[in-house]
Amino acid sequence: MITNPILPGFNPDPSICRVGDDYYVATSTFEWFPGVQIHHSKDLVHWELIGHALRETRLLNLKGVPSSGGVWAPALSYADGLFYLCYTVVHQHEAATKDTPNFLTTASSIEGPWSDPVFINSSGFDPSLFHDEDGKKYWLNMVWDHRPDRHPFYGIVLQEYDPESKKLAGKPELIFKGSPIRLTEGPHLYKRNGYYYLLTAEGGTEYEHAVTLARSHDLLGPYELHPQNPILTSSGKPELSLQKAGHASLVETQGGEWYMPHLCGRPLSGTNRCNLGRETAIQKVEWREDDWLYLAGGGNHPKAEIASPAGLEPHPFPILPERLPFDSPHYASPRGPSSSVVREPNGLRLHGRESLESNFEQAMLARRLTQQTATVTTKISFQPQSFQQMAGIAAYYNTYLFHYLYLSMDEDKGLCLQIHTCDDGVSSFPLGSAIIPVSTGELYLRATFDDCALQFYFSEDGESFRNAGPGLDASILSDDYGKHWGFTGTFIALACQDLTGAGLPANFAFLELST
Repeated sequence: MITNPILPGFNPDPSICRVGDDYYVATSTFEWFPGVQIHHSKDLVHWELIGHALRETRLLNLKGVPSSGGVWAPALSYADGLFYLCYTVVHQHEAATKDTPNFLTTASSIEGPWSDPVFINSSGFDPSLFHDEDGKKYWLNMVWDHRPDRHPFYGIVLQEYDPESKKLAGKPELIFKGSPIRLTEGPHLYKRNGYYYLLTAEGGTEYEHAVTLARSHDLLGPYELHPQNPILTSSGKPELSLQKAGHASLVETQGGEWYMPHLCGRPLSGTNRCNLGRETAIQKVEWREDDWLYLAGGGNHPKAEIASPAGLEPHPFPILPERLPFDSPHYASPRGPSSSVVREPNGLRLHGRESLESNFEQAMLARRLTQQTATVTTKISFQPQSFQQMAGIAAYYNTYLFHYLYLSMDEDKGLCLQIHTCDDGVSSFPLGSAIIPVSTGELYLRATFDDCALQFYFSEDGESFRNAGPGLDASILSDDYGKHWGFTGTFIALACQDLTGAGLPANFAFLELST
């Protein structure tokens, strides 16, 4: 059996491809660097993060992008001995207009190196590349319409791509305006039994999200809708454990079975807030005599458990240790690599940079929260000389939403711990008992997550922990809270700020995550 989600924690917009006996899924990373996570599997049951495609600044420059800007909806495909990766780098997304340059990079191996990215267009987002049977290639993306009297999701366009010149050829053709669900995006094109099948995401990426399927004998359409559209959705079914089902792609196994990975969300108890972000689940699908695709077993709602492929031997990977080395691909930094983040043999050194609200230069290293119940512990060594110098552990969603336990210096109380909460862009600090004096800059810091509840602790010996301030609301660290658009998920972050500009470092011995 396959248990969903297959990629827990912030892993949205899955794009899958198979090369021989290997399956790869690429997912969105938004403002987090490196860009585009790539997971690998041999059996569709067990998955391992093997790295990122966009791990150099020549491939991805995220400086200054807003929260939930950056890399949207990568599309991974394989043809002619090459992996092709299409992706959008969103520079601005909260205004009427959107700045959405789309790029293409290739590699002969999934590990890279990936070629210098080629700019393709910027008419919208969610690009993908279709490799037709005659060798021609076609670029698809949704088009964004900023005009106030029009629906902003204009439709799906298709245009031939010339791999020799690395440019689009001819003119863009509008092939699909969407179903009555609207908000049409995330196009993927497939060909089978003489039909072109267009798979799209609709309904927005929240609780009305859905997967729409249409087909045509002609590449340019017209495309007819599936008779039971949408083919996948959680909309109107709050009892389902997997909500927000949508934005899917398709893969055929070696044995001729078909599967459809898709994004989903798991709300915290009694809320509509998914603090783990949008995750990746997978459904088994089947072609029927009418040449339409359906969920195996019928219906159009996601299942928490599905049958695994027949004939594929189980291929588990080693279980992740609670303490990962700081050079693990499971760590990320906001908006690009930084010289302020120094991985050392005995730990991590962060040279203080800008605030947690900065869109430019933060000294932060973070890993995804993957379960709603977890305990996170670190050991810090830090000797601040000013109230403008801070370092500690954060439960971090983005620049507008975080809870931060940090060590700093107060003129009256000396070395101290404080909590800074940013709630939809409104900062509150210090929280609880205001300032907690401590006798040493070498401390163990801990955060515990229990559904909606978050509690910080501290200890001098790593054995006896005391509360650091009041209980906090972990549910605000989600896409579903606040006035700003958010598409990521909760991270556990080690961070250091030096607002004096001196770059005072903090040392962290480890980060331990237990669930």
